Amino acid sequence: MGGQNPHPAEADVRLPKRKYRVTFLPMNKTVEVDCRTLPYADHGRPGSILDIAMEHGIDLDHACGGACACSTCHVIVRQGLDHCGETTDEEEDQLDEAYGLTPQSRLGCQCVPDGSGDVVVEIPDWNRNLSREGVPQTPRR
Repeated sequence: MGGQNPHPAEADVRLPKRKYRVTFLPMNKTVEVDCRTLPYADHGRPGSILDIAMEHGIDLDHACGGACACSTCHVIVRQGLDHCGETTDEEEDQLDEAYGLTPQSRLGCQCVPDGSGDVVVEIPDWNRNLSREGVPQTPRR
């Protein structure tokens, strides 16, 4: 399973018109996003945080393949939330299932920066490749 979920309502997604940067925490990896090469692949919405992460070798779990059908790609937008498209009702429903929800929480597969500024995204420590690293699946509190 992968790609976009055909069921969610289309969000008001504005793809960027200029280059911008996304910094992924806690690894402090900053990548430059070139609007001329978006979307990179079929990982969530075109130009999404998930799409950007996967293109640049940053593991961001996405059990549903980026179809807005789970909350495993939950990220926290630490800076630049106003540079990201609005959430849909479907994304908000899935976020309700995410552990450690904050007012800056988004699904990486649905969050599309518009390029009007740089974005800093945190991948929560309990959401980083737990099954592949052999770490217990219980979130830390």
